[in-house]
Amino acid sequence: MKFLRTPDDRFENLPYFNYDPHYVQVDDTEGGTLRQHYLDEGPKDANPILVMHGEPTWSYLYRHMIPEFTRAGHRVVAPDLIGFGRSDKPTLRTDYTYQRHVDWMLDWLDQMDLTGITLICQDWGGLIGLRLVAARPDRFARIVVANTALPTGDQPMNDAFTAWREFSQTVPIFDAGRIVSGGTTSDLSEAEIAAYNAPFPDESYKEGARQFPMLVPASPDDPAAQPNREAWGILRGLDLPVLTAFGADDKIMAGVDQVFQKMMPGAAGQDHTILQGAGHFLQEDVGPELAACTNAFIAKTS
Repeated sequence: MKFLRTPDDRFENLPYFNYDPHYVQVDDTEGGTLRQHYLDEGPKDANPILVMHGEPTWSYLYRHMIPEFTRAGHRVVAPDLIGFGRSDKPTLRTDYTYQRHVDWMLDWLDQMDLTGITLICQDWGGLIGLRLVAARPDRFARIVVANTALPTGDQPMNDAFTAWREFSQTVPIFDAGRIVSGGTTSDLSEAEIAAYNAPFPDESYKEGARQFPMLVPASPDDPAAQPNREAWGILRGLDLPVLTAFGADDKIMAGVDQVFQKMMPGAAGQDHTILQGAGHFLQEDVGPELAACTNAFIAKTS
């Protein structure tokens, strides 16, 4: 599989992001490997908090939350999905499938051998992360579901998602930083916007970001629809504690928190929250508040 690798100097002097990179080689599913990047902060003997980003972000999204977790004594592991951040970027749109994203992350997870995981998943971090839970439930201790879903294509997509998907396929320049800024209620600095564009020196690096919106199962016969149904079958039978924390101003994910509260047994009796002043990228708008909710959730369910 052919891929591009973003030069290291693109990641120098990013605001609020003084973290050392780590790498694992994952099976590209075609006989080769891809380099996947992750952050690993806090005490290595502590149970990990696995924070998973979505589209079109990378581990930079969690820069305001990582210190809150490490101060509380937690280990934080923040991978960059293949195609994003410091991870390798396959060059063809067809290289990216939902199943491959799951397989790449499963390979990473097994190599990392993480257990006792608290998963925080947002956007595509949930579409992939919840599949990891279904595939490796014994590795996970609890789940924080934040502005995400696990769609099966059996329900129509709302207008906000349909508009986003159309925009993602037609906009001439896919400006990741401006897209993130548009999904927040707070004002990102120009330097922070540039940090979200850092992984993508030009449009050739963005095939994965361009393809993601098209991989969301939007019809019952989508290739990922049945695997997601099967994942739901497993998730509904787990007693893992589940906390929902959604942004009040996220139009795309509005109401999806109630699906998790209804479908997952471990959601019963938890302190679910709607975070005011938070858009789709709630890590930007209310990162410390989301971290505080998570720390309290871990303490309550440990």
